[in-house]
Amino acid sequence: MGRYAMELVSRKNARELELMRVAGRIVAETLVMVQKLVKPGVTLLELDQAAERHIRSRGALPTFKGYRGFPATLCTSVNEQVVHGIPSKRALVEGDIISIDCGATFEGYVGDSAITVPVGTVSPEVTRLLEVTEGSLLQGIAACVPGNRLHDVSNAIQRYVEPHGFGIVREYCGHGVGRRLHEAPQIPNFGEAGTGPRLKAGWCLALEPMVNLGTHEVVTLSDGWTVVTLDRRPSAHFEHSVAVTDDGPEILTDRRGLV
Repeated sequence: MGRYAMELVSRKNARELELMRVAGRIVAETLVMVQKLVKPGVTLLELDQAAERHIRSRGALPTFKGYRGFPATLCTSVNEQVVHGIPSKRALVEGDIISIDCGATFEGYVGDSAITVPVGTVSPEVTRLLEVTEGSLLQGIAACVPGNRLHDVSNAIQRYVEPHGFGIVREYCGHGVGRRLHEAPQIPNFGEAGTGPRLKAGWCLALEPMVNLGTHEVVTLSDGWTVVTLDRRPSAHFEHSVAVTDDGPEILTDRRGLV
């Protein structure tokens, strides 16, 4: 995680922001399409193949495929899997939840976003986990204004989650995004308000709270990718790519209005 510590945060100009809007739109479209396919019996590989087809049809590339050796277009993380699940022939069943993380690169610029969706009917406590995790993302986004400190964003997420008794994953965090999937700065999902560098217009940030029904502790499976909760209780993950602007935060991967 320390690899971003000495890097300057890139400020995107108007042309770069426009390309990131296109990349973000493609990711948003892909997630909306994949969510409609989620149902009992569908396999993770089928979701992945549909996502890749759509991304390529829009003139973009699947960012994750081949990234540090990752073999697929989507990260598909089911139930206790937190992040980085590898698509397989596993079929979803009623009562599962699935986190779908997607990246697309358009003319050299990256969009990155994630959602967690239920498969059929899930328990009230799992429904609440999804609602709180997505709500915490929106709280973090609201804090993405010039002049705020970076950890104001982190603290906004933490303050929203912790009263519900859920665990906030600490080993993984949000990040800058732009010409690369992972740029400076690192954005923890917890922290002390009033600390960290001041946000500037032109920064593009991928905020991504990962919240567990139980303990915050996680472990990585033997495949070297899949991260699961230590207590094997469910986990939720929501993410948006956001531009900091003088007019307030702009969600580059906004799914609202897409059908």
